[in-house]
Amino acid sequence: MKKSITLFFALLLFNFSFAQKKQDYILNSPNGKIQVNIAVNDKISWSVSHDKNVILSPSAMSMTLDENEVLGKNAVVLNSKKETVDASFETPFYKKKSVKNNYNQLTLNFKNDFSIEYRAFDDGVAYRFITKKKKDITIQSEEVVLNFDQNYNILMPYVRDLRNPKDPYISSFEAHYENKKISEFAKDTLAFLPFLIDFKNHKKAVFLEANLEDYPGLFVTNNKDKSGFESRFSKYPLQEKNGGFNNINRLITERADYLVKTKGTRNFPWRIVVISENDKDLANNDMVQKLSEPTKIKDLSWIKPGKVAWDWWNDWNIYNIDFKAGINTQTYKYYIDFASKNKVEYVVLDEGWSLEDDIMKHNPNVDLEALIAYGKERNVGIILWSSWMALTKNTEGILKNYANLGIKGFKVDFLDRDDAKMVSSVYDIAQKAADNKLLLDFHGMYKPTGIQRTFPNILNFEGVKGLENNKWTPNDDVPLYDCTIPYIRMMAGPMDYTPGAMRNATKSEFKPSHSNPVSQGTRCHQLALYTIFEAPLQMMADSPTAYMKEQESTDFIAKTPTTFDETVALDGEVGQFVALARKKGSTWYLGAITNWNSREITIDFSFLEKGKKYEAEIFSDGLNAEKAAVDYKREIITVDSTSKLKYHLASGGGLSAIIQSK
Repeated sequence: MKKSITLFFALLLFNFSFAQKKQDYILNSPNGKIQVNIAVNDKISWSVSHDKNVILSPSAMSMTLDENEVLGKNAVVLNSKKETVDASFETPFYKKKSVKNNYNQLTLNFKNDFSIEYRAFDDGVAYRFITKKKKDITIQSEEVVLNFDQNYNILMPYVRDLRNPKDPYISSFEAHYENKKISEFAKDTLAFLPFLIDFKNHKKAVFLEANLEDYPGLFVTNNKDKSGFESRFSKYPLQEKNGGFNNINRLITERADYLVKTKGTRNFPWRIVVISENDKDLANNDMVQKLSEPTKIKDLSWIKPGKVAWDWWNDWNIYNIDFKAGINTQTYKYYIDFASKNKVEYVVLDEGWSLEDDIMKHNPNVDLEALIAYGKERNVGIILWSSWMALTKNTEGILKNYANLGIKGFKVDFLDRDDAKMVSSVYDIAQKAADNKLLLDFHGMYKPTGIQRTFPNILNFEGVKGLENNKWTPNDDVPLYDCTIPYIRMMAGPMDYTPGAMRNATKSEFKPSHSNPVSQGTRCHQLALYTIFEAPLQMMADSPTAYMKEQESTDFIAKTPTTFDETVALDGEVGQFVALARKKGSTWYLGAITNWNSREITIDFSFLEKGKKYEAEIFSDGLNAEKAAVDYKREIITVDSTSKLKYHLASGGGLSAIIQSK
């Protein structure tokens, strides 16, 4: 009998301890539509709903440190804290002057010196780990799980363009989105962020990360039961060698068994789910800005966004001149003259101006100091191209040398990785460039994750399958992609897509060309990209000769700014079409594009100030744009806030306007 009583009390004590350990927490968004449920049991998990619709089923989170300490396994909550933040912050080089930052926050503080911070906004949710260890730590792995209650459709960018077939983590981060079911995720394949889930009830979610510092970027693969995704990260590089394109990549030959050795007290990257009831709102989302660290640059006065006359895409193909075009001083003076005449702020000298593996050694045909002086006289700054490998041979010395010569910035290419070593290198380059008052355009780059707020001298990032691919990929559906990235990739930050083609082709007529490259879709599609695609440093990809032949279009591009004070999402559907309006000063800029399906759209001008008349310069697809994609119509009309105008967008077409008060 005594034995039975003892066993009974032992079981009672065990069940009591288990009940004490299991804890649930609820966090709601300010408007009450989003609810986050956090369960602390033997593991920590969260689930997310929006108006009682399941967005994320219970999904585990944990972080494994050295000595197999798992933050999140049998975790013990010491205390919790809730708070509400309703603030805003200035964003001087963005799509709007300031960003409203309103959220509810729950912080769970756990035994073993770590916390998890959860935030619920009206447009999404996020969490991050925080450690408070006294000594440095090693991160062996992180568990990020995304589970779903149904087999929804996904728009997923798979890792395709491998720089090293043996290492899937060395990639250009360029891919068209594959539209398939969760269960159809390609086996043994990685995908990168951001990606989108379509919930079939007009709601969509996009998954991102922010504040990626001293840590590798997040990839996903399918989980075992194909009901969602789980995380994968590149391990820390130990040994590297030259390789890849023109031998200017750094290929990893040996990786560690850990992600990163890092400070014991720090914040880790945010894991983000953005939720939208209307597709158009995804094209005007600020979540990455809201979850990023404020600027570390005190004086921003020297940072000048603008447009760039670019040489590489058009293959230095200028003509009707009395010298041999190419990578030489005369050609670049011609580009500078063009830029000056059209009030284009910069000219970039792409590959070839120096040795590719040593940018301190110049091409003898390019007199760099003469070009800097020539540009200065004409109010045109010079930006230099460099591979990441060449720049990092002596980052501080190289940047200081060229800043002293009068260079305005660098276009850094072929990073092609987002392991912790590369991410730290990006921060290092950003800081040293800022110290020398140099702008940066990271080409050949992973998607932005908020460093553009922390270091606003970084004006652009690639991590997008841009116009350059039209030179060699005949089977890509570019208008479809153009109508998809504003809702997914652009949510992460600016895109070095490099628009501006003056040679435009219909779907049946398009073919790649190296020296006379062509865009898919109409002229107005290209013009609209200057308003739709965010890029504080925006390329003009075609040649000065092509632009001078099409001066009317060139004037329109030149008048379109690259940063704005206000943005309004007018209409759109992921993969189908998008229409945005942006304001700079008192002038509005409007852009709309469609995929290969022609369509009628109605532009509602209610974003204009009531009671005022405006003059709108409108470029719309011409009557013959279905056969001749270069065909457009330019008109000047009067509009006001009550105007609602219908326009026909041709196949692969577009619409663009500059609207000024009368």
